[in-house]
Amino acid sequence: MGKDTGFLEYQRKNNTDVPPAERIKNFNEFHKPLDTEKRREQASRCMNCGVPFCQSAMNLGGMFTGCPLHNLIPEWNDELYRGHDEHSFARLHKTSNFPEFTGRVCPALCEKACMCGQYGDAVTVHDNELYLVETAYEKGYIKPFIPQIRSGKKVAVVGSGPSGLAVADELNHRGHNVEVFEREDEIGGLLMYGIPNMKLDKKVIKRRRKLMEDEGVVFHTNVNVGKDKKAMEMLSSFDAVVLCCGAKKERPLPVADPAKVKGVYNAVDFLTSTTKALMGSKDTKVTSLAEHGGYIDAAGKNVVIVGGGDTGNDCIGTVIRHGAKSVTALEMMPKPPVERAANNPWPEWPKTLKTDYGHEEAIHVFGSDPRVFETTVKSIETDKKGALKSIETVKVTFKEGKLVEVPGTEKKLKCELLLIAAGFIGCEDYTAEEFSLKRTQRGTVITPEGSYNVEGTKLFSAGDMRRGQSLVVWAIAEGRACAKEVDEYLMGYTN
Repeated sequence: MGKDTGFLEYQRKNNTDVPPAERIKNFNEFHKPLDTEKRREQASRCMNCGVPFCQSAMNLGGMFTGCPLHNLIPEWNDELYRGHDEHSFARLHKTSNFPEFTGRVCPALCEKACMCGQYGDAVTVHDNELYLVETAYEKGYIKPFIPQIRSGKKVAVVGSGPSGLAVADELNHRGHNVEVFEREDEIGGLLMYGIPNMKLDKKVIKRRRKLMEDEGVVFHTNVNVGKDKKAMEMLSSFDAVVLCCGAKKERPLPVADPAKVKGVYNAVDFLTSTTKALMGSKDTKVTSLAEHGGYIDAAGKNVVIVGGGDTGNDCIGTVIRHGAKSVTALEMMPKPPVERAANNPWPEWPKTLKTDYGHEEAIHVFGSDPRVFETTVKSIETDKKGALKSIETVKVTFKEGKLVEVPGTEKKLKCELLLIAAGFIGCEDYTAEEFSLKRTQRGTVITPEGSYNVEGTKLFSAGDMRRGQSLVVWAIAEGRACAKEVDEYLMGYTN
């Protein structure tokens, strides 16, 4: 159980962050790892609880807490503390395909359910995981695993986000021939073009791609299934087709249509343009963006972001690195409490105020938190050329279950760039229509309860496309479970 008294002897110590004043000068990852001795001390704080909630993924109060991958956290924390890094990583990799992704971008559901967090500070599970996978790459513990026997079965995976990659990884290791189709020029889905470089360096994704290619997975980029390749062609060419196309249909903002107003963009389009510009540049200095061109520029503009989730926060950090004149983030929900409310006890997911890296940077640059709660956009104003000039906001509240405006609370804000980060409402129409998929009111693909198979077909679906907009760790968990069902469909059994 790590060290018997570790949780008493050592205080929680996170990886250190580059100060905001320095990190906003570039798009580099800014979390600096602890040295090995300090990392082992942090692992020693794990108590190997009799019932380790950290690996449970329990639905409490309508929200999940604990790891959806059911990572064997107490086991690999114990091995990490004892200096057995290779064996520790083996226990992590048994349940987690891509710890280099979750170790960077996961909000650590495991830590929210950690017993140490009930009265004190949780174990640094997230940082320990990242240490293990990066050490494994550095020391050569991670090598291509090439199946000795192939089944002769061909599987197509449409979409190369975390769920698609997990499906491909599992089925390839099982011995099936897997081909992945991606409509973008690079694999990764939102890992590549929805999460900024400072949270997830794109070299990390390319490193994983090379490993999977060495193991036999074939990637086809710039292929838009449903347009470039039709359903009948896919179904006739493969023994099974797995749709992991995400949930990229953006929730619209009725008063501001990006197709009609210059200066209004969907958040993912904005983030994608910055990432592509950086990938086309020789370095990641802010000035290199201007040298490359071809991106949505926030420099010198008053920016308003609609939406308070991770994507909204990523937009804040990105526009600051562009050199925005100001940034305001509108959130429709009330401001959460700083501490847990009495009706939100441990180990439920803490419904508390989260001040993320983008908020910290905005506070440093502009002197105040950029978030304005219980507020939305009521109208917009454009100049004679149709370019966005300003917006009118209004306070909102929930009345009898409906969101209503509060009269007399209108406020005008200068705004030359409006980014919509209000979430997603399911998979895009053309994919679902091409494969004749039935969808829920939320726009997600319908499969029988507990199954990933589109009933009566060789089609399967996983990830956000089936589950709805969610976390990377849930997408990987969906991909693993779907792969198991595909394997059983192909072979009549699964191991």
